[in-house]
Amino acid sequence: MDDALIVAFLFDGEGHARPLDLDEVKAWTPAQGKLWAHFQLDAPEAIAWLRKGAKLPHLVPEALLADETRPRTSVSGDGAIVVLRGVNLNPGEHAEDMVSVRMWVDEYRLISTRRRKLLSIQDAVESLREMPVTGTADLLLRIAGRLTDRMGDVIDDLEDRVAGLEESVMDEPDLSVRSALSGLRREAIALRRYLAPQREALSRLQLEPPQCFNDMDRVRAREINDRLVRLIEDLDAVRERASVVHEELVSRLSDEMNKRMYVLSIVAALFLPLGFLTGLLGINVGGIPGAENPYSFWIFCGILVVLLTTQVWVFLVKKWF
Repeated sequence: MDDALIVAFLFDGEGHARPLDLDEVKAWTPAQGKLWAHFQLDAPEAIAWLRKGAKLPHLVPEALLADETRPRTSVSGDGAIVVLRGVNLNPGEHAEDMVSVRMWVDEYRLISTRRRKLLSIQDAVESLREMPVTGTADLLLRIAGRLTDRMGDVIDDLEDRVAGLEESVMDEPDLSVRSALSGLRREAIALRRYLAPQREALSRLQLEPPQCFNDMDRVRAREINDRLVRLIEDLDAVRERASVVHEELVSRLSDEMNKRMYVLSIVAALFLPLGFLTGLLGINVGGIPGAENPYSFWIFCGILVVLLTTQVWVFLVKKWF
């Protein structure tokens, strides 16, 4: 396949798909059937064809080639610009570093572009072998549905991770859990940041659909949007659970620290008078009591034992132990 063209298919009236190369895409006419062409947006040949050869409405090429995008739907003439994001499942990448797919859809063609690889597009390609395509709207909704399904897998993984951290905090809290919680919360916040505008984009696609959408397509768009709303609610629940786990972790670590400080305080209180007495009798001046008595040391040790025993008894009576 060409560097500029990632994948392209021509659909006949019965929904069967035939792969096309870049030259066939350039020579395509609506009379041949419906077209889906997916391009690498930073390839020079793709840029040149999208700007001039594709004969797209004004400003549509700029939207398909934009460096920075956010999820949105904008109806323009007979078609619509639809920009969606999917989780980044490429090796070595972070899922929350989401990948954009920019699409132009009208009655006869779906033209999409991407900068980075998106597995949801591969899912849509594989679905062509299982189920015939009824139109460009059907193809657009398949891509949107696959994007949402992939997000669901990532959010399910977040839920499993936060559940595991909950168990770790209950069993044996340690500082490593705090680092894991911080990373999980950052992922959830980053995902939430992109899912909210994506919900608006799908909602607008349902409420203000392009002309190629029929009633069934609008119903499917609503179902995909409902699934996305549920995923956002699950993501919010993950964030709240992570916050609760963090509070529980801080509380348990604080309790452990307080217990240690309490033990040290008790030890310090027990040995404070003993240290005072030994220090007082250890000064190098004349007149120390018992300096000439050979039994003074043992008498003094006995006094210290009695004092220590008395302190322990007082602490027990006051229930300080």
